[in-house]
Amino acid sequence: MSVNGETAEVPRDEERTGALPSRRRLLRGAALAAVPYALLPGPQAGALAQAPDHPLAEWQPAHRSNYTPSKRATARRRVDLVIIHVTQATYTSTLGIFQNPKKDVSAHYVVRSGDGHLAQCVRESDIAWHAGNWDYNTRSIGIEHEGWVDQPGYFTDAMYKASARLTAGICTRYGIPRDRAHIIGHHEVPGTDHTDPGAHWDWPRYLRLVGSL
Repeated sequence: MSVNGETAEVPRDEERTGALPSRRRLLRGAALAAVPYALLPGPQAGALAQAPDHPLAEWQPAHRSNYTPSKRATARRRVDLVIIHVTQATYTSTLGIFQNPKKDVSAHYVVRSGDGHLAQCVRESDIAWHAGNWDYNTRSIGIEHEGWVDQPGYFTDAMYKASARLTAGICTRYGIPRDRAHIIGHHEVPGTDHTDPGAHWDWPRYLRLVGSL
């Protein structure tokens, strides 16, 4: 899902489909908010701390109204894709959006630009609303990357390495081939109007890193 411009999914159960409001509208306002990392939102009040699926991630849960609880261990919900996004907002703003019950949008992970720090916002077994396509949401893990598609300076070495390690782990857990047919950009999701991760995302480098881990 690019945080600034995706079609957010609003299904309240696993079977609901249909046209959804534009994520671009939901996130445009937050994209300009530059909040220091020290002021990151904490876990929601009353939320139980959970061990993340990826051992190097911090648990920063999305609000329950922004994703669909699921058990994707069955063939019907088999995970076979990793979808790469760019937030079009800051890392801090993105977490705040996912924790806002009125936003109807989420991703499984967010990667911070400066140091590659990882937040997990939705369990991998649950369905995050990131792709703007319900079928693709049910089959995928969504990874958001802090930055803007037209500002390549956000795509740091630390970000690439941390994200590649995360994607390699996901591919191992679900038996996903480490290739461009199964690790795709948001712009490749059918029906999307998104361009992320954009022309500056170094796919050859990223796939080399994923394949080496």
